[in-house]
Amino acid sequence: MNHKILNRIHELYNSGITSKSKIAKKLQPEFPHLSFDALRFKAQRLIKKISNPAFYDECKRIGIDPETVSHYWYKGKHYSIHAKTDKNEFKYEDFKEDFISEISKWSPKYPAVARDKYKDPHCLVFSPADIHIGKLCSSFETGEEYNQQIAVQRVKDGLEGILKKSQGFDIDKVIFIAGNDILHIDTPRRTTTSGTPQDTDGMWYDNFVMAKRLLVDIIETLVGVADVEVHFNPSNHDYMSGFMLFDAVSSWFRNCKQVTFNGNMAHRKYTVYGKNLIGMTHMDGAKQTDLPLLMAHEAAAHWASCPHRYVYGHHIHHKVSKDYMSVCLETLRSPSGTDGWHHKKGYQFAPKAVEAFVHHKEYGQVARLTHLF
Repeated sequence: MNHKILNRIHELYNSGITSKSKIAKKLQPEFPHLSFDALRFKAQRLIKKISNPAFYDECKRIGIDPETVSHYWYKGKHYSIHAKTDKNEFKYEDFKEDFISEISKWSPKYPAVARDKYKDPHCLVFSPADIHIGKLCSSFETGEEYNQQIAVQRVKDGLEGILKKSQGFDIDKVIFIAGNDILHIDTPRRTTTSGTPQDTDGMWYDNFVMAKRLLVDIIETLVGVADVEVHFNPSNHDYMSGFMLFDAVSSWFRNCKQVTFNGNMAHRKYTVYGKNLIGMTHMDGAKQTDLPLLMAHEAAAHWASCPHRYVYGHHIHHKVSKDYMSVCLETLRSPSGTDGWHHKKGYQFAPKAVEAFVHHKEYGQVARLTHLF
């Protein structure tokens, strides 16, 4: 059986298919007893052998496992060449193929969820702020642990807690505010978009995929409650990666008519629910005191018809709630831990939480829901 598999890999490679992921995909119907990853691994080993016959023959001659070699010197008559294998090298093409393959496989046509007609409907505004997937906090330095796994689990726990707390309200719409430093870094050098070095956990591509899966899980959960309106807030830690992440997730739900996306790069976005004008921003740009007047200009078409006006801000990781005449500015707490720099500066001990808000069409914000950690 193994000989048959290797022969098929060889045939596909010679036919011009050089991607191990594409070869594995073609082989799956022929060898259903093997997983996609197992077939891809076999393809990877054979492709290496085909591409480097002299290297593999020499390893076999002297009794070295070629899979353990990370680099080697070739000493020839005219040249001395130092070569590195791709044993642990990240390849964008492989990542891209896997990502596209996963989306193609798991972008189903979501059946429409039957909705009840509520006599007293409300809107749930859910915004897990400043998650920072990929941030590393060590209890040895800061007194608390935080990593990619803790980040994802806190948001999932927070969502579950928020939904339990909202059960007393008839929810006919969910506004999900995404973005806001969901990823901790924006470059392979482990820096933010502007180049500030960060303490990190995991590789950037692992964190990207983890964040994508988290957003998909959140939206799939929320759409079971009510139709979901998803808004993207660009942010300072992941200005580029955050946009690409949001675009990937919106493509995932392209067949779901009960989820809509607002993914433009505007730093302030607005939406309307009944007589509520709801603004959202990461808040790393305009001054807090300017946000109400900016709302009056940027959402002028809805200003007069919406006497209940709110701006939800992020970025600062702690709670501020203040009325600027008719506009309430409220910042959200973060579930993320305290890293070394913030500990050194004393920016610590603000309550860590995932928060949400309940709005009534006529009476505005009627409840704050908080899941503390």
